[in-house]
Amino acid sequence: MEKTRVIIDTDPGQDDAVAILLALASPEIEVLALTVVAGNVPLAHTVRNAQKICELAGRPDLPIYAGCDAPLFRPLTTAEYVHGETGLDGIELPAPTMPLAQGHAVDFIIDTLRREPEGSITLVPIGPLTNIAAAFQRAPDIIPRVRQIVLMGGAYFEVGNVTPAAEFNIYVDPEAAQIVFDAGVDLVVMPLDVTHRALTSQDWLDRMAAIDTPVARAVVSWTGFFERYDRAKYGAEGAPLHDPCTIAWLIRPGLFSGRRINVEIETEGRYTLGMTVADWWGVTDRAPNALFMRDVDRAGFFDLLTERLARL
Repeated sequence: MEKTRVIIDTDPGQDDAVAILLALASPEIEVLALTVVAGNVPLAHTVRNAQKICELAGRPDLPIYAGCDAPLFRPLTTAEYVHGETGLDGIELPAPTMPLAQGHAVDFIIDTLRREPEGSITLVPIGPLTNIAAAFQRAPDIIPRVRQIVLMGGAYFEVGNVTPAAEFNIYVDPEAAQIVFDAGVDLVVMPLDVTHRALTSQDWLDRMAAIDTPVARAVVSWTGFFERYDRAKYGAEGAPLHDPCTIAWLIRPGLFSGRRINVEIETEGRYTLGMTVADWWGVTDRAPNALFMRDVDRAGFFDLLTERLARL
């Protein structure tokens, strides 16, 4: 079996944590490193959370690189109101002891893409796109070397979750998103339209609780904390597991459906800053630049999560 070799760019985040655990539990995927960015909470917290997740998974050997602590041109917007003060509120995990890798995340992305065979590395950004855009700006020669980018961000039919028009990851650094969407890389996008269909349920939480491992207990606790926000805001039955959709697509793309369309990023709008302007109906002559997902097989998605997370 040929493994998909990935760099996960992340701002953990409870749903980031589940995505990372899913990747580490899946033999189809080889995680080369985590590159960490500020987003859900400031960088000091996201880095510490990445360390905790790796130690929980029994992977203190996995390199973790600290990256950008603010968007390219804007002050940082964070989401403690969703994820809690630490970004990983819920179960109390031990203080991490594993060291960070030496060097900056952006340098690691550049060096890895230059060193490894062309088309062998997939980037999986599940936070703001600052690290990826900074790498592309600094070293445009790496852009054609990327196999694919599979990201969580944006929305069309669901519109926004941080403003009426914008999804959080794109809103935090819209200029970075514009650079990535304009780069010409094979791009797969998991927007809110998909992730709001990947809702947890009490049945799934009961299945996870029955596994009764440290990983399963952490996932149940994180999800329970995360759920409170979406239940209050949307009246939803559970929490949307946004970021794990990227990893699930790499493992079983048949769980998802969407279209290749043009997606532009709004960087100037008074009310629409950070909006992903998705030409779903083909009303412009702009060339498609992304496979923009619309739906997910929810039962299949949660079956995959359960089966894989039980391995850790």
